[in-house]
Amino acid sequence: MREILADDDVLTWEGAVSVEHTPGGSQAWRLPHDRIELFPGGVLRLRAAMPAGVRVVLGTDTRVLTGRAVVEGIEVPLDAVVDGAVVASAPVGPDGSFVLDLPPGDKRVELWLPQFGTFALVSVAVEDGARVWAGPSAGPTVGPTAPGGPGRRPRFVVYGSSLTQCRQAASPARTWPALVARELGLDLTCLGFAGEAHLDPMVARVVRDLPADVVVACLGINVYGAGTFSARSLLPALLGFLSTVRDGHPGVPVLVISPVASPRREATVGSAGLTLAQVRDQVAAAVGLLAAHGDPDLHLLDGRSVLGPEQTHLLEDGLHPGPAGYERMAAVIAPAVRTLPVPKSAV
Repeated sequence: MREILADDDVLTWEGAVSVEHTPGGSQAWRLPHDRIELFPGGVLRLRAAMPAGVRVVLGTDTRVLTGRAVVEGIEVPLDAVVDGAVVASAPVGPDGSFVLDLPPGDKRVELWLPQFGTFALVSVAVEDGARVWAGPSAGPTVGPTAPGGPGRRPRFVVYGSSLTQCRQAASPARTWPALVARELGLDLTCLGFAGEAHLDPMVARVVRDLPADVVVACLGINVYGAGTFSARSLLPALLGFLSTVRDGHPGVPVLVISPVASPRREATVGSAGLTLAQVRDQVAAAVGLLAAHGDPDLHLLDGRSVLGPEQTHLLEDGLHPGPAGYERMAAVIAPAVRTLPVPKSAV
């Protein structure tokens, strides 16, 4: 096998906000790692270092792709995608090694990195004699002015909680953001941070500054769970977060998804004095107010239409969907995104 180090230019990193290359491996970050001190909270930083939605892309004719990574203590999943289809999946164990069997012929391989856990890629390896080239990129994901090529895929930025990071999905290419992106031909950047979707102003600025043709923001469940905002402060925080996102994306469709159903929480008053139903109402109120004040490109999808009371059997713990639940979410969200008016410059 012929080894290719993770920082080799033949490998393209997609879906990362930044990539940190070190002698010990290359780690994708979903926040700017060189300014990570501006994002307070150890858990947020930990989640940002998990490569949910990140792909390492190369062109090759190899039939076997192996690799080495640095992981910490738990087995994590990894997928190979060719022409939008998952062609191989492999666990990455504590030793960091993985093996993927690929179809024959020339192909663009997307290596979908684990959606949870610490993961730094050291290298990949192809069969001796196999050809390797830089796979055509969907367009860079770093920086607001990064140029895209003609015919590039529309850029799809998603923000949310654990229900957007999707640890419980079957594998990294089977999270709902990944399923939606592959079905609609979108270039995904996933900013799902488990337990950490608290409308942080600095995270709003990241969403604002990322190239985006479609934005989806799943808002409210972590706010309820942690009691982040009260009845007085939640609506202003929602308005500020969405307005910051809009500042960087005039004319770009933004779909806001309110919390999915969670029967035990709907009428239960949280630590900040709000029920989940009240949080959902505040999310809807923020979208309504901004739309009424001149934002026709802001849209609302009630989370209960994504996973409602009749689908609570898909919630493994009363809150987090399992693999079938994330497939259901994708099946509802994809048509909603398809109907949005994506700017013509993106296609």
